[in-house]
Amino acid sequence: MNSKTFTREVLPVLGEFATHPVQVAKALPGEWRQRRGKTPWTESDFDDDWYEHLHGLLGAPWPCPAAKQVHDLLGEIGELLAAKGLGAGRHTYGWYSDADRELCGAIWCITLHSRPDVVIETGVAHGISSRVALEALARNDRGHLWSIDLPHPLNHKLHGQTGVAVTEACRPRWTYLEGESRRQLPPLVAKVGEVQLFIHDSLHTTKNTLFEMEQAASIMPPGGVMLVDDIRGHEGFAIFARSHPEYTTMLCSTPDRAAGFGLAVRTSAA
Repeated sequence: MNSKTFTREVLPVLGEFATHPVQVAKALPGEWRQRRGKTPWTESDFDDDWYEHLHGLLGAPWPCPAAKQVHDLLGEIGELLAAKGLGAGRHTYGWYSDADRELCGAIWCITLHSRPDVVIETGVAHGISSRVALEALARNDRGHLWSIDLPHPLNHKLHGQTGVAVTEACRPRWTYLEGESRRQLPPLVAKVGEVQLFIHDSLHTTKNTLFEMEQAASIMPPGGVMLVDDIRGHEGFAIFARSHPEYTTMLCSTPDRAAGFGLAVRTSAA
């Protein structure tokens, strides 16, 4: 372990344990599983042309005239975070990361092309993915985003940064629910009754990912889409894909192959 990793990860946990020992002890097993999981994929499983193929599944035009807009928006968000003394990208919310450009691009285009009324996401961090979804909903002039988030459980100093990328202009279409998805998601699913876009970006373990996907699937109509971030370190997305043939799935990678997300489009009835 190098000194940078020790300072960024170990020291905050030691400090948290001194003041919140029960919470840290509860969070550490999941954090360990999230980091030590084994990938079920090889690089050949990932679709380099996923962006084009996604538009095909949505019946949307390609090349996409809206694709460039999200890059401009991400630049604006980066400037907002920088003005607050914060970074964007990997390992900028403690050792966690905000949604990368590829995932944000998928959120943007899916929201614009499918025009969902209900979007649910788990995991917020600085709120970059939240802001992207909300800006797209505003362009559609319809829909609402519910975001479930457990602020960084091993570093309370970061809690004030949660959702800072979401501007006041976006907040009328946003409901933020603080807490674990295992507690917050079932009553939300019962409340909204249907979800057209679901985004998983919370605890990336097999158990948690499967739980969230099954919850979303229970109220997702044909044409609905799931985006599941960081699928390389566990089998949750793979197990869901095998057990739900009504979904067409793709594996989408970042250009540097360091990250990847799964995309599942419900193309038939269960």
